[in-house]
Amino acid sequence: MAIHPVPQARQADPTSAVDGPWRDPSLSPEERVADLAARMTLEEKSAQLYGIWVGADAEGDGVAPHQNDMVDPIDFEDITTRGLGQLTRSFGTAPVDAGVGAVSLARAQARIVEGSRFGIPAIAHEECLAGFTTLGATAYPVPLAWGAAWDTELVAEMAHRIGSDMRSVGVHQGLAPVLDVVRDLRWGRVEETVGEDPYLVATVATAYVKGLESAGIVTTLKHFAGYSASAGARNLAPVRAGSREMADVILPPFEMAVRDGGARSVMHSYAEIDGVPVAADPSLLTGLLRDTWGFRGTVVADYFAIGFLETLHKVAADRGDAARVALTAGVDVELPTVRSYGEALVAAVRDGLVAEELVDRAVHRVLLQKCELGLLDPDRQVLPPVLDGVDPERARGTVDLDPPRNRALARQLAERSCVLLANSGGALPLSGTGRIAVVGPRADDPLAMLGCYSFPSHVGVQHPEAPMGIEIPTVLESLREEFPGAGIDYAQGCDVDGTDADGIEAAVALAAGADVCVAVLGDRAGLFGRGTSGEGCDVTDLALPGLQGRFLDALLATGTPVVLVLLTGRTYALGGYADRLAGCVQAFFPGEEGGPALAGVLSGRVNPSGRLPVGVPRGTGGQPWTYLQPPLGLASGVSNLDPSPLYPFGHGLSYTSFAWEPGPDVPAELPTDGETELAITVRNTGDRDGAEVVQLYVHDPVAQTTRPEARLIGYARVPLAAGESRRVGFRFHPDLVSFTGTAGHRIVEPGDLELRFAASSDRADVRHTVRLRLTGPERTVDHRRRMVCETSVDAPLAQK
Repeated sequence: MAIHPVPQARQADPTSAVDGPWRDPSLSPEERVADLAARMTLEEKSAQLYGIWVGADAEGDGVAPHQNDMVDPIDFEDITTRGLGQLTRSFGTAPVDAGVGAVSLARAQARIVEGSRFGIPAIAHEECLAGFTTLGATAYPVPLAWGAAWDTELVAEMAHRIGSDMRSVGVHQGLAPVLDVVRDLRWGRVEETVGEDPYLVATVATAYVKGLESAGIVTTLKHFAGYSASAGARNLAPVRAGSREMADVILPPFEMAVRDGGARSVMHSYAEIDGVPVAADPSLLTGLLRDTWGFRGTVVADYFAIGFLETLHKVAADRGDAARVALTAGVDVELPTVRSYGEALVAAVRDGLVAEELVDRAVHRVLLQKCELGLLDPDRQVLPPVLDGVDPERARGTVDLDPPRNRALARQLAERSCVLLANSGGALPLSGTGRIAVVGPRADDPLAMLGCYSFPSHVGVQHPEAPMGIEIPTVLESLREEFPGAGIDYAQGCDVDGTDADGIEAAVALAAGADVCVAVLGDRAGLFGRGTSGEGCDVTDLALPGLQGRFLDALLATGTPVVLVLLTGRTYALGGYADRLAGCVQAFFPGEEGGPALAGVLSGRVNPSGRLPVGVPRGTGGQPWTYLQPPLGLASGVSNLDPSPLYPFGHGLSYTSFAWEPGPDVPAELPTDGETELAITVRNTGDRDGAEVVQLYVHDPVAQTTRPEARLIGYARVPLAAGESRRVGFRFHPDLVSFTGTAGHRIVEPGDLELRFAASSDRADVRHTVRLRLTGPERTVDHRRRMVCETSVDAPLAQK
C-alpha cells in the first residue's frame, strides 16, 4: 500500500534538564507525565514503547537477552542507555530459583536506572494464567477448571495470591486472564479459556482481574478480540465472525473486565477479522476500547504481533511501516522485544513517515502507568519485598512461592472443578476395597495435571535436567494414599498420542482381573504441536487422542466396571462409550493438587460440585458448536447431522440430591427499564453435604433477530448440608437480555420472555420457569447497561 509522508515531527531538546516537576509525587500524574515526556528525546520516548526479552542468570548476576528469529541481537548495556519500557519474563524464560531471580531482576533494574538519563525502571511482566509461571510457584488449575467451579470468590482469592507472589519478587504486570469465548472445541487453546458462554467467561474472568489488581499487579486482558473464533479452529487463522457474534458473544467479557474489573492493560489478539488484523484496527483498539468503553490503560502487543503485520498479514511494507500501522491503531507497547518500535520507528518519524504525535500518545499512556506503579517516584522501593533484610549473595532458597496456604487453595479449587459426568447404578464413590486396576497414560504422570502455561509444561520440559520445582502427586499415588486397604495395580496401556499398542494387552489383562478399573486418559499439554492440547495444538476431530479410544473399548469389553477419569484441556466425544461406563469424572488440568482432589471425588471424601463450562460432544466430528444456537443451529429434520451434546453446558452430577421450590410469584409484566426479584429455594434431600449450582437462562420466543434457544444470565453456587435448604435470590434487570438488533445497536425489546431456573442449558434440566412480558418502548442500551445479575444466598434454613 502507499505510504504517505506526514509533516516533519518536532524534535525534543536533548540537553533539557533531567530534574523537574515530574519527580514531585504531590503533583497529578498527568502533570508529571507531561513534564517528563517533554524532556525526552525521540529515542528516549521510543525506548519506553518496547520490552526486551531477558532471562534471569542462574547465579543472580543479572539478566541476558533471549533471542528469537524475529529479533536482532541485543546489547543490554547499550539499548538501556535510552531507558526501557518493559522487561519480558525474567522469571519465566528458564528455571531460576525465586530468590536468585529476584536479585537478578533487581540488579537489571539498577543497571537500567544507572545507565539511562532519567533513571526510570522498566515494567517487569510475566505470564500468570494458572499461577505465576516460574520455577517453584504454585500451579493452580487452568481457566477451564475455574469455569467448571462456577465460583467467582475462589477465583478472585487465587488471583490475589498469584499477584501477591509476583509483586513480592518485583514483577509489575501479569499477562492474564484469557477472555476468549470458546467457539470450536478443536481449538488448542480451549484449556486457557473459561468456557463457551460469554456471561460465565465475563464474571469469572472479571473476578480474576479484581483479585490480581488487588495485589497491585497490572492485569492484561487477552486476546482482544476474536481470537477464539478462528476458521477451522486453527491457531491464528482468519476470523469470519459477523458483527452480532462479535458484539453479543466475543466482546462482553472484555467489556465487563474493563468496566467492572478495572483492568489496566489489554493485549490485542493475533487475529484478523474480516480482513483487518486487530493490531491494525483503530475501530477496535481506539474507537471501541477507549472512546466508547473509556479504557485508560495500555494496549500491549501479543508477542511478535507487530512484526507479523509485515511478515504474516502483509499489511505493512517494513518494520517502520508496521510501527506506523500499529501505533495508528492504538498499540502502545511492542512485546516481547524490540523490532519495529526502536530504531525503525525513530527513522520513520525522522523521515516523516510516522507522526511523532503517535509516539507521544503512546508514551503518555506508558508513563502514566509507570507513575501509578510508583516508578517515577524518587523514593521508590529499590529491592522487592522478599529481599528485605536478605543478603543478595545468599538469596537462594529464601523465597517460597508454593507455601501450604497456596496449596490448600489450589486443592479447594481443584476439588470444586471436578465434574461428575455419569454414575451408572451408583458405582461411585468407590468402596476402596478389593482389587483396583489403575490404567492409562495419565495415571502416573505429574504433568497430566498441568496446562501449557504452567511452568513445568511451558518451560520445564525444555530443561530436563532441572527439578520440577513443586510437588505434584499423580492420580495413582493419590489413590494409593486414599485407599490404603485396597490392592492397587497399575499399567500404562498406551501413550497419550502415540501409535505403540504393545502395552494395551497387559493393561487389559490387569483390568480383567480386578474388581473395578479406573482408566485415567486425556491430554498432554504442550506448545505448537508438542502436545495434544495447548497453544498451536489444534485437532482435526474430537476423538480421544492417539490409541486411547481403542484402549478404552478394550477395557470396556472385559466386563469389569470401568470408571473413566479424564484429565484434558478440552472435552472429547464420549458417545461411543457412555452407556458402557460405570462412571465418568471430567477434570480440566486441575493443577498440582489435582491428584488428591480426584482421589477424594472417587472415594466420596469430596462430593463433586463442578459443572461443565463447555459441552461434551456425542460424536467425534463434534459438530464444532456451542450451546448458544438459534433454532436452525439445533437438531431438526432439515439435516441428518445432530449437533446435540452428550452432556450439555452446565451439566454435573452429585452424590446427593436436590429439590428446587419456586419462590413467590412475580408480576406478569415488567417495564423494559424495570427490575424484579426472582427466587428459588434449594433443598439438599440426600444424606451427604453438597453444593448445587443454580443457573438462570433466558429464552426469547420471538425477537427481531434469531436468538439462542437459551442463554445464561445468572448463576449461584449453593453449598448445603444434608437436609438443609437455602433461598437463592436473583435481581433481574431487562438489560441482561439485551442483544444487537437489526439496526446494529444493542437493544432491550418489549415482548414475552421465559426465565428458566435450570441445572444445565438443556431444556430437560429446567426446574422452574418464570414467564414475563416486557412492556414499554424498545430501549437502546450501551456499555453502561446492567451486565451482572446480582445474586444472594440466604442463611441455611432448619434441617429436617
